[in-house]
Amino acid sequence: MKSISLIVLAALVAGIVVGALVRAEALQLAEAAGVVEAFGGLWLNALSMTVVPLVVSLLITGIASVADAAKAGGFVARAVLLFSVLIVFAAVFGIAVTQGLLALWPVDRDIAAAFIASVGAEAVVISEPPSFVAWLRGLAPANPVSAAANNQILQLVVFAVFFGFAATKLPAHMRGQLVGFFRAVSEAMIVVVRWILLAGPVGVFALALGVGLRAGFGAAGTLAQYVVIVSAATLGITIVAWLIAVTWGRQPIPRFTAAAAPVWAIAASTQSSLASLPAMLEAALRGLRIPAHVADVVLPLSVAVFRFTSPVANLAVCFFVAHLYGVEPSLLQIGGAIIVAFGVSVGSVGLPGQISFVASIAPICMALGVPFELLGILLAVEVVPDIFRTLGNVTADLAATTVLARNEPREDTRPPVEA
Repeated sequence: MKSISLIVLAALVAGIVVGALVRAEALQLAEAAGVVEAFGGLWLNALSMTVVPLVVSLLITGIASVADAAKAGGFVARAVLLFSVLIVFAAVFGIAVTQGLLALWPVDRDIAAAFIASVGAEAVVISEPPSFVAWLRGLAPANPVSAAANNQILQLVVFAVFFGFAATKLPAHMRGQLVGFFRAVSEAMIVVVRWILLAGPVGVFALALGVGLRAGFGAAGTLAQYVVIVSAATLGITIVAWLIAVTWGRQPIPRFTAAAAPVWAIAASTQSSLASLPAMLEAALRGLRIPAHVADVVLPLSVAVFRFTSPVANLAVCFFVAHLYGVEPSLLQIGGAIIVAFGVSVGSVGLPGQISFVASIAPICMALGVPFELLGILLAVEVVPDIFRTLGNVTADLAATTVLARNEPREDTRPPVEA
């Protein structure tokens, strides 16, 4: 997937350059470029068709897993509660930081209009914000199928959450069959998404060509601004995770920093929390002197269900897109987006970065009332923010482990088994 990401990034640059050159030289290629753009629209539609089934199936299996984990014991339940509180905090933090950065560094409106035109989408106009009564009434879908067809993603998330928790109340054999079915659905959709992403270089080149034709080389500046804002917000929550470890987790600054440094190196190079798990266990047991019975449970659980940076980065993307469209979401829409961000941050854990980008962010855009057609372009530069996502996640995993280990006896601390 990493090589595909680099190829997609190269296709993005090539598309913008070719489009800008055609625009600058007024070459007689506009009609041909329009045909190429059509392939970009086809690729984007193929990517969009996977969102609803993927999100629903992931949420049902993800919520069922969290519920089962919470029933495994009081200690694990405390861990899940801590993860939940931190994810909600991260979502609020992400919104505040992104809004502040966009206020200090707004996007050029002409370039924004060119971005919107490049994917054939029109600016969204919210004529009247929904009232609290209407929002509350609409939380539960009268018809889940209709909610899926109309992209009413918050209603769909509520349905999937209830369905997932209801599955945990079934007899073991029935629950296993049901969860197995939805896990099979999610795995099948992931295969479809991987197929679509194989055509990513062609699709992104076609979309970027349209951006270059309409925005010229100014598009590169807006993409760079997007990368900086999302990366800065994610770096901010990473610093918060470090502060949690040294304050709430009562770890001395030199000790935690020294223990986490090798984990950060692996996380930055692999962009995978799962690949960083052995290094995190080493850091917790030897560097941070965490009891084995804490590290052996919390760290694998956190990798399985906890993504501290997910709501920050995902909401930063959504609010950047909303800013491009000139949309100001209402407080109720923001509240709904936080709920959706919480759900998908659990449901999308373990997915490859390119797949989780679409599965996590498109539902939040829907909750905010913002089109998500621009995600096809933004996907091409996700390789940079994804490094900061992983750095923040592993830092938060270690921080949460230190918090949960505060009052635990340390005499059972053991060195990891040598390979």
